Amino acid sequence: MNKEELIPRVCVVKAIRQETSDVKTFMVVDQDGKKPFEHIPGQCAMLSIPGLGESMISITSSPTLEDHLEFSIKKVGVVTSFLHAIEPGQEILLRGPYGNGFPVDTKFKGKDLLFIAGGIGVAPLHSVINYCRAHRSDYGKLTVIYGSRTKEDLVDLQEMQEEWMKDDMDVYLTIDREEEGWDGHVGFVPNYVTELNLPPTMTAIICGPPIMIHFTLGNLKSLGFQDNQVFTTLEMRMKCGIGKCGRCNVGDKYVCKDGPVFSFDELSELPDEY
Repeated sequence: MNKEELIPRVCVVKAIRQETSDVKTFMVVDQDGKKPFEHIPGQCAMLSIPGLGESMISITSSPTLEDHLEFSIKKVGVVTSFLHAIEPGQEILLRGPYGNGFPVDTKFKGKDLLFIAGGIGVAPLHSVINYCRAHRSDYGKLTVIYGSRTKEDLVDLQEMQEEWMKDDMDVYLTIDREEEGWDGHVGFVPNYVTELNLPPTMTAIICGPPIMIHFTLGNLKSLGFQDNQVFTTLEMRMKCGIGKCGRCNVGDKYVCKDGPVFSFDELSELPDEY
């Protein structure tokens, strides 16, 4: 591990974008106004506030974004609540990147890709989706299935409608229950996956609540997908990021060092606790 990845660096929140009532996207630069570091889609970074704590967050932006890093953060605890209360110009500490990222330049290359996300789970996939869009000729068909509780809880909805849906890709959105003003699909993500009946020749990437992942994987298998065709990220288990605290240990793996991205055939070799 590079020594620079271990030392927190002072960075600046350049701008903040409100995504939903409890999700904001933070654009972060170094003190010189440049991008703090390079990363691979799926990697994470540690954001910390002196005196309050630190939190491991997925890097939402694609590596192709040249001038800053982005983090889409849900308000859930002390650190994230503090971040949601700040204004642009606030200094924070940042270290990273951590993890192995998605195999965008190896196993994904030349494949039809199916991205399946629920709620804030779209944040880790945002980076890899936009990376694939930026290198469009390297991949086959791109398909996104994304769902949340309500229309107001759909993260990055404007970007999906104004960019992704107009790009060379299929985007399927769903919400859990009918509501006024929503004329799209209604239902849970795992069921929508079954309804769409997509070909099992695709490579699937899943991120969302554990229960969503569990049922989505089962439905993909019923469609003919094999474990080695399905990938997920376990970044929520990461704590220190450097394999020292043991919080992310599962069997003989450390999520922060061996993951957070795993294929399901790799996970099948681990204890059920993951």
